[in-house]
Amino acid sequence: MNLFDPASLNSYLIIAAVLFSLGAYAIVSRRNAVSVLMGIELVLNATNVNLVAFSRFSTADLRGQLFAVFVIILAAAEAAVALAIILAIYHNFQTIDVNEIDSLRD
Repeated sequence: MNLFDPASLNSYLIIAAVLFSLGAYAIVSRRNAVSVLMGIELVLNATNVNLVAFSRFSTADLRGQLFAVFVIILAAAEAAVALAIILAIYHNFQTIDVNEIDSLRD
């Protein structure tokens, strides 16, 4: 069995690890708030890949897919609330650079 066989659990775990690593790097290294949100979305997508892969390769029926749907709903709500917060911050500070925003008071 090849490590990168498209039908193996290892290939899904490698893809999820790469997605999680890219997301974590984007969260830590970016100063733009929208880029940080994109990193959070990558981390949540890596979680979804893991949930669906483990559900597919175990006897857990459709629990992994159900949890993945909940994570997608959570990600949509998080994106909506976070974008509203970013718009409010931009309205107050005229920047979305997270290093320049040190307080929420004018």
